[in-house]
Amino acid sequence: MFRFTTCFVIIFAVTVGVIHAEDLQPGLTLKQAQELLSSIQLDARTRTAINAVTNNDIRDLALNRDVLAVNDDIFSFKLPTKGITDQASSGRCWMFAGLNLMRQEVIKKYDLDDFELSQSYLAFWDLLEKSNVFLEYIIETRDRDILDRELDKRLEDPVGDGGYWDYVVNIVEKYGVVPKKFMDETHSSANTRRMQQILRALLLRDAATLRSQAAQGKPVEELRAGKSAMLQDVMRVLVINYGMPPTEFEWRTTDSTGKADDPVIYTPQKFYSDVIGADLSNYVSLASYPIHPFGKNYSINTTQSMADKHDVSFINIDEKQMKGIALAALLDSNRVWFGCDMSHDVYSKKGLMVKGVYNYEELFGIDIEMTKTERLNFRDQSSNHAMVLTGVDIMDGKPRKWLVENSWGKERGDNGLFTMSDDWFDEYVLNVIVPKQYVPAKIMAIADEKPTPLPIWDPAWRDLGF
Repeated sequence: MFRFTTCFVIIFAVTVGVIHAEDLQPGLTLKQAQELLSSIQLDARTRTAINAVTNNDIRDLALNRDVLAVNDDIFSFKLPTKGITDQASSGRCWMFAGLNLMRQEVIKKYDLDDFELSQSYLAFWDLLEKSNVFLEYIIETRDRDILDRELDKRLEDPVGDGGYWDYVVNIVEKYGVVPKKFMDETHSSANTRRMQQILRALLLRDAATLRSQAAQGKPVEELRAGKSAMLQDVMRVLVINYGMPPTEFEWRTTDSTGKADDPVIYTPQKFYSDVIGADLSNYVSLASYPIHPFGKNYSINTTQSMADKHDVSFINIDEKQMKGIALAALLDSNRVWFGCDMSHDVYSKKGLMVKGVYNYEELFGIDIEMTKTERLNFRDQSSNHAMVLTGVDIMDGKPRKWLVENSWGKERGDNGLFTMSDDWFDEYVLNVIVPKQYVPAKIMAIADEKPTPLPIWDPAWRDLGF
């Protein structure tokens, strides 16, 4: 033990030098900065790395081609997928994933070559509902200090286009759906940044007005009357950016043989009930956040998509349980909506979600690995993208990789489909949405418990729906 300790001290002294009192102070002295700089040895490896990184994309240099070489596109089970959607420059992945889950069933039901539901239609009503939620929140919190942490968080992003599965359910059940040709994409729906800036400025102006009126002692009834007028401005912005949403339309189909059906007049609500025919209330939200105790029901404060709906909630369970439930639902021919973190180990050009696809440690000569719990707690991981599981490759009774329908267009991945390794699932998949019948009764019973509320800045909500 003595010899080991002595050896360690000698090595440590050689590596970082003798520690002086000034080295233990909070400030960084010029001498310390120079010592840090001189600690970098410009050997051949470091010079090569400098030359490479300063002239290329880091990901191209860190790409682990050994991982690419062993990947294949063979799956022992997969559901047919026709057509690939493209959310373009927007944060509507949660919506695209929800509609992708439904549209494939319509394709199968009516024997279509392709079919797509209007994302613009849902986004239009989603933004109106979110605007109302925000203004109502401002009224309800009118007496709070302007520096209140929750209020501050809401003011940062009054009406973003991100969301969760619950948002899909609420919008579809209230407003229905329409085929895409009846409300196609516009420049603003596909590129939401500028429109979001306008809506944000409008709603923050309205928030200032409402709080000013409240400070003057005006009653809630008068504030809500003012809110109605404010929503007229929101509606005007939405119509100019999206166009008018249809209230009814005529729809007919031709099957793969070219045979045409008789046309039928639908409202969006009737189209959802008669053509889609899905019971979205039969799905349950499962998550695996190791930063919170498993076996509990949680909700996120102030995340309702409509003012008369509940906050987003989920049952938090062990990742192994969550994956097993998702697998059972998928193998019974159910597409599975899931949320994950796409900022780690994703080679989008080839559509690969594989742990270790980038080897930054070897490129930089440093170790940046963290556990899932550490990544969540220290804000290096979040559920920032939603997609749909459509297949799985099972070997020796266990999943080896998963087939994913993304919404990034046909140019990325295998004609828009991505391959996710099973260990990537373990590390970066955080939420799944499955029909209730695949969830054990013991877990479903948790959904009946009163949710434990989490603050809106909790890692379980951060950047959701990016």
